[in-house]
Amino acid sequence: MHTTSGRGAYRAGHPVGEAEGAAARQRKPLGAPGKPLDRRSPFFTGMLAAAGVVVTVAVVELVLAASDVLLLIGIAFFLAVGLEPVTARLARRVPRALAAAVVVVTGLAVLGGAVAAAAVPVAAQASQLRDGAPRYLTMLRDPGTLLGRANETFGLEAAVRSIHLTDVAKSVAGLLGDAAIVVVLATYFVADFPRIRTALYRLAPRSRRPRVILIGDAVFRKVGAYLVGNVVVSLIAGVATFVWLSAFGVPYSLVLAVLVAVLDLVPVAGSVAAGAGTSLVALTVSMPVGLATLGFFVGYRLLEDYVLLPKIVGRAVRIPALVTVVAVLLGFELLGVVGAFVAVPVAAAVLLVVREVAVHRLDRT
Repeated sequence: MHTTSGRGAYRAGHPVGEAEGAAARQRKPLGAPGKPLDRRSPFFTGMLAAAGVVVTVAVVELVLAASDVLLLIGIAFFLAVGLEPVTARLARRVPRALAAAVVVVTGLAVLGGAVAAAAVPVAAQASQLRDGAPRYLTMLRDPGTLLGRANETFGLEAAVRSIHLTDVAKSVAGLLGDAAIVVVLATYFVADFPRIRTALYRLAPRSRRPRVILIGDAVFRKVGAYLVGNVVVSLIAGVATFVWLSAFGVPYSLVLAVLVAVLDLVPVAGSVAAGAGTSLVALTVSMPVGLATLGFFVGYRLLEDYVLLPKIVGRAVRIPALVTVVAVLLGFELLGVVGAFVAVPVAAAVLLVVREVAVHRLDRT
């Protein structure tokens, strides 16, 4: 028996022909859904497990292959979260896109102006450092000097000689390229942050979305407070270092002050490394100046931890000292300097989530 319609001829008894006839009689354009698969079937369970393994392996491979790009995206988003409070206030008066452009351009202008203002004296002092290199090399090779003993202990000369200008130039070029990418991404993130925030919160179930919003906004505030406060504290460290070194006639005071300000952005380890290196340079003036400079950095470290950071950053990012040290060590081990820089706000956010979610549930059970 043959049936004819606008779709063609369908043969009774033929598997495909009968299916085509049934499809032609459907009222819905794409037909009604069939019965769901039996999820208790061993075959379905095995296929689901195998698919889960394949997807997990593929995601891990993708993350490893794109780790450098993902790191840049993460840095850009971190900066956007830090700039969001300022952008949000400005967006109340002007359109959001204009507010984002003003904030980013202002930040770049301030950074560029600082670099331009410091370029001439830094270049002059760098030239003096190059001219004085033979004298420092002689001191490094003299076991009777403090630098000579430090060289024998830590191998400073070998470490300096292992640095090649070509590698340094490549590293600087790569760093500038990454910085440009981060600036572009951060600009887009700042401009679209409300939509990004909304999209992230829509991933939460509707019943839990209000609490997720409250916790998420608290995390964003912690990151923003930490970023702005850390930059301000680092600028104070650089200015205080420049004043101290200039007062005692330590050479290359501006170069060292800029180095201290940059390294102070990294919690704990950055200021320690900056203080140790600057104190070694101060030893070239005299032993008392070197020891006094070391004492200055120890005192400033205490002032920063117990006065500046609590006053400037406030209680928003306050976490136990042990957690700070552990977070910085883990961050540095995982992502290097960038990991150490973001370790504190990430640790603060993790503590907040654990306290409000995990501990809250444990207290109720």
